[in-house]
Amino acid sequence: QAIVDPQMCGLGGYALANVYLNTGQTTYGVGIDAPALAGEKVSPAMWEKNLLRPNPDGWGYFLEGKLNDAGYTSICTPGWVKGMAALLERYGTYSWEQVMQPAIRVAENGYVLTYLAANRLKTREKYPEASSLLSYLQSNPEASRIYLKADGTPYDMGETIRNPDYADTLRRLGKNGPEDFYTGELAAQITADLDQNGAFVTAGDLESYGLREDMLVQGAFGDYTVTSAAPPHGGATLIAILNILEGIDLAAMGHNSPDYIYTVAMAMKAAFADRNPYMADPEFAEVPVDWMISTERAAQWRERIVAGEEIKVDFTTTETPNTTHVTVVDSWGNAVALTHSLGSGSGVITPGMGFMYNNSMINFHPIAGHRNSIAPRKGRTTGMAPTIVYKGDRPVIVLGSPGATRIITSNVQVILNLLVFGMSATEAVYAPRFDCQVNDIRCHPRIPRHIVEAVGKRHPVSVLPQSHGGFALVNAITIDPASGALQAAADTGSDGMGIVL
Repeated sequence: QAIVDPQMCGLGGYALANVYLNTGQTTYGVGIDAPALAGEKVSPAMWEKNLLRPNPDGWGYFLEGKLNDAGYTSICTPGWVKGMAALLERYGTYSWEQVMQPAIRVAENGYVLTYLAANRLKTREKYPEASSLLSYLQSNPEASRIYLKADGTPYDMGETIRNPDYADTLRRLGKNGPEDFYTGELAAQITADLDQNGAFVTAGDLESYGLREDMLVQGAFGDYTVTSAAPPHGGATLIAILNILEGIDLAAMGHNSPDYIYTVAMAMKAAFADRNPYMADPEFAEVPVDWMISTERAAQWRERIVAGEEIKVDFTTTETPNTTHVTVVDSWGNAVALTHSLGSGSGVITPGMGFMYNNSMINFHPIAGHRNSIAPRKGRTTGMAPTIVYKGDRPVIVLGSPGATRIITSNVQVILNLLVFGMSATEAVYAPRFDCQVNDIRCHPRIPRHIVEAVGKRHPVSVLPQSHGGFALVNAITIDPASGALQAAADTGSDGMGIVL
């Protein structure tokens, strides 16, 4: 994924995993977070005079000069290598050097650009203050050299992209071990480039970088146990939505009926009304998770929704939707939901390294005094929510998605499709979706117009231009609790696929 989705994930990014090990003992998995952390050179008020406005679509803040969006000043300390190394060391069966080989081969031999990937390179942002994927690549000589043609134009569908520099970096990591990225020669080259070009990340940030452990929250939905990502990520909000809906007969409403869409959308809005003011990096601010996911809080919201009361939500920006996810269940019954990302990618590639750095500084609030304000070695809030649902002590659903805070609302709908309406994995993932967090209920155009109009009589609605995609791209595996049979499905809005071997 790091090679074929090079502006979405990779060595310069971050990762979050929900892992279940089939040990024969009752356990609800472990969460490992390798976040992107602000560098030690940042300060809370450093960009206050540069603030233009929040992105109206919710993806971060616009600053003069795009200081938080593109280039060296947008980079946070990467955790991806540390996270992947920990997963392999603790749970893997291959060596660090062995797992590099497929990616090395693809980077050297090249990969064929798909229709969707080629289209992303040609898409222009609708706001002049924002950066497009193409502008990220054009902003850095190394990125242009690797990912654009000699005349500066993007590659087209069916053409092949090669990145031998990335292959060389992976070989070095395979030979020297993952710590080379944080304390070795590779780290020295990285930090020399970052320092020379005004980045906030230092050698000390890499040396001191540590994983965050036990990063799961747990809730229930009927007879099922749900685990997902702890703050500052999206799992608590996902569980809060399910808590509100548990006391409502959704099946009687009918799937994607006007009543169903309105009720589920208001549960989403209610959970975000609690999330937006309080979600933060828990190492910098207290997050009232127990209250957010309590049955008492759910009952309060449920009563208001049934009464038709208006729910108001404070606006807050979120991280980029350009993220990557993989869901895996192996032959031993172990399961992993792994969400990993570069944000939108900073465009920056250190000469000779081949990999791009994240641009996660865009997600911090540029005004001091907010819970998500900038601070040295702080993580920003995200919607990432790799999730595992259990029946008894065994997983029955493993899922996750890219898509910023729409990850939360899309994951919830797939879970409801499976558990309330008895859909297959394919049916549950392919079904049209909706989303409501602050203002409108946004719907896929595959939801019939008369349904949308009926919902619109109770709450403002809008329709996305995309029939598929537009929300989060859910990748799900279901496990039959009796037979152990697997079903896999990947969202039709992108190039993912479900494979059962």
